[in-house]
Amino acid sequence: QVQLVESGGGLVQPGGSLRLSCAASGTVFRMYAMGWYRQAPGNQRELVASITAGGGSTNYADSVKGRFTISRDNAKNTMYLQMNSLKPEDTAVYYCNRLASWFTWGQGTQVTVSS
Repeated sequence: QVQLVESGGGLVQPGGSLRLSCAASGTVFRMYAMGWYRQAPGNQRELVASITAGGGSTNYADSVKGRFTISRDNAKNTMYLQMNSLKPEDTAVYYCNRLASWFTWGQGTQVTVSS
């Protein structure tokens, strides 16, 4: 019943920017702290950014701190990840999900950073 749909990925050059979106349906989105995760081939999925239910507090992995910004619009059941100064090591499939007790994962959106 719960559906998470990620979008906004693509191919960008190093130093470029992307804004990812996560649309949630079938649940009370505003109740949950949420996070953006990424997984590169051969790597484990890692949490790169998180945000509290009301959007008042955020946290970032050291690898993206200062470059990425997580935000949410609970009225639209949508979460965002603004990614600036992208690096090749940011290449991965990006997913959104609840921080605790994950919902079924969506398909993710591919981000590729390459010259």
